[in-house]
Order: sequence, then structure tokens, then C-alpha cells
Amino acid sequence: MLLRRLVVPLVPALALVLAAGCQRAPYAPTARFAPVTSQPVGKTQAEDPAAAALIAPYHDKVTAQMTEVLGTAPAPLTKGPGENPLSNFVADLQRERASRELKQSIALGVMTNGGLRAGFAAGPVTLGSVFELMPFENELVVLDAPGPVVQQLFDYAAHIKMAVSGATYTVTFDGLPKDIRIGGQPFDVNDNRTWPIAISDYLATGGDNMVFFKALVPRHTNVLLRTAIADYIREQTKAGKPITARVEGRVKAN
Repeated sequence: MLLRRLVVPLVPALALVLAAGCQRAPYAPTARFAPVTSQPVGKTQAEDPAAAALIAPYHDKVTAQMTEVLGTAPAPLTKGPGENPLSNFVADLQRERASRELKQSIALGVMTNGGLRAGFAAGPVTLGSVFELMPFENELVVLDAPGPVVQQLFDYAAHIKMAVSGATYTVTFDGLPKDIRIGGQPFDVNDNRTWPIAISDYLATGGDNMVFFKALVPRHTNVLLRTAIADYIREQTKAGKPITARVEGRVKAN
């Protein structure tokens, strides 16, 4: 009896000891990049023929697409502080394309300098030039803005003397907008109506500090802004017209 009482408790203890002896050591990760892939790619490295052959068809296709000439600009279209040719060009074509897509007149078009990453040099304008101008996947949308929001837009615009397509205004000495005219008509903030604004979905959701737009629900055109720019240039070329834009005095200083 005594022997039985001693043996029974020893069995689980022995099992624990044996199990402990079989347990592996704590896991120590040793993964690392193979030396051949951890080296930076540079011109000093010999070209891998197999990799070059794999990439070549895609490289050739993209190169052919990006070098397609869409139109010709007799003079550079550049951006700069205040009203500038490039912002006028994009903001105007936004209004035109949005009007076509939604089948209604669009009163205003907005584009900031920050949304445009490169201008067009004088000469051929390629699809690659359009991608450099608009590398983002922004959609062209329309906001229906009531008077107080339109007033906030011009308060914002006057601070940086930003032009708004479809409108003119004067900036006072203390940076406020006055004599705002939309479509040539005086703007009245108390008018019980809305003004459609063609704009990118980035700016429509408060980008570039346009937070006053965030409460508005955008109407979609399902057209990328980059596509709208490329299409417009192709259409101008087909009509025998060059790619031009200029400063027109949409913003006046008091």
C-alpha cells in the first residue's frame, strides 16, 4: 500500500520532467534578405537579361503611351502666385467637362496651385506631360454650394488672390473680396439659391484647407480629372486649336 501511494503521484511529475527535456529553446528570428537582393540597384550593376526581357514589353507599351503627342502649346502654361495661366486652364476645362457630364450649366470652377504639380513647356504636349501635371487619381465632382459657402470660397480665394473660373472679384487692401461677380452678375450671399462648382474630389473634401466644402455632398461625374485634361487637349487639337491660357484679370487688387 505504501509503495502504491508513492508511485501514483510520481507519474505526472516524471511526465513533466520528460516533457521539459523535449521543449525547444525560445524562437530567435534569423530571417534576412539574401545578399543579392539587399544591394541597391544602380548603373554599376550588370543588367539581368532575363529580367530585362520580362520588363521590355511593359516598358515599351508605357513609353509609347506617355510619348503620345496630344496637342501643341505655343507658349508655356505655368503656375504662380495669384491668378496664373495653368490654374485658369484647368479650372475652365473642369467647368466645361462637368457641364457636359451632368448636362447643366456649371457656374464656377476651382483649382488651387497645390493640385497642379507641373506646367506645360512650349511645344508638344504629351500624355506624359498630363501625368506630370496631374499625377493624382482625383475625380472631377460638382458641389452645390449655398451663398454662405460661396462667400467662404471667395474669402479664402482673396487671401491668396486665387482666380475662380466663371467669376471675377476685387481684393481689398486688407485681403477681403468685394465686387464679386459670377457669370458677370453681382453675387448676393443672401440669394436663396445654390451655385454648382466643378472641383476635384480632393478639394471638395477639405483639401488645401477648404474645410468649408466638407459638409457638402459631391455629385460624381465618374471622370478622372487627368482624363478630363487629356480629353480636352485632344479635342482642341482635333478642332485645329493650340493649347493656350492666359491671365485675364479675374482677380483685381484694390
